[in-house]
Amino acid sequence: MTSESDLSAEQPDWLPPDVDVSRPNAARVYDVYLGGAHNFQIDREFAKRAKDLLPEVIAMARMNRAFLQRAVRELTRAGIDQFLDLGSGIPTVGNVHEIAQRINPEAKVVYVDNEAVAVAHSALILEGNPRAGVVQADVREPDQVLTAEVTRKLLDFSRPVAVIMCTIIHFVPDSDDPAGVVGAYRDAVAPGSYLALSHATSYSRQDVESVRAAYSQTANPVTARTKPQIERFFDGYELLEPGLVFTQQWRPDHPSDVGDDPENSGLYAGVGRKL
Repeated sequence: MTSESDLSAEQPDWLPPDVDVSRPNAARVYDVYLGGAHNFQIDREFAKRAKDLLPEVIAMARMNRAFLQRAVRELTRAGIDQFLDLGSGIPTVGNVHEIAQRINPEAKVVYVDNEAVAVAHSALILEGNPRAGVVQADVREPDQVLTAEVTRKLLDFSRPVAVIMCTIIHFVPDSDDPAGVVGAYRDAVAPGSYLALSHATSYSRQDVESVRAAYSQTANPVTARTKPQIERFFDGYELLEPGLVFTQQWRPDHPSDVGDDPENSGLYAGVGRKL
């Protein structure tokens, strides 16, 4: 069991003093899954428990990350040079600005998260990059995100923007109107903009249900949804081929990347273009 002194000893100098490291946090747990170093013992303990319950959980996280990277590459090559990454989490190698700016050095990226570690570390790695910034805000408050100084400075909403919602809307419960949240960002961007979204799906498998139950004890409970429920988040968008599919089925780099049982990704993913 993690003691209070252990938690204090873990905190780096750049970490905001008011960060809560007494409970596991989804952004930091995801960082564990991806092999990152910006997490705490409480997050690693939760990640181990999740892996014990569902051995595929790390592969699921990495398949989602690969989907994000493929989507950013596709959209940048299609001419999109502005990205709003909602619920961006803790930056790891192959983040949105790295991929987009490698293809188009003029591409601009705004990251948004409400987790202090994610925001603090994002600010550190983006120092000296005038075309990328981070906003600390709750994605459920679109006005707060869209009117933030960093957002207004970097993004021109009269031109197409790619809105990224990878593994974030399943942390928005039905009581907080997730469709309304997604719709507010859709209404804020110009025609020809894009939405890239991945979302946990409903399963009957006991091990997946056990992991979901474990997340209910964290600061970020998960609401899994069916494919038709997730498709409704693309209202006002035209889904690109191959539509809403499991993460590794979305335009894989190699056919072998799909695997024999794509359902094991546990996440649906798709990219839509605003009409």
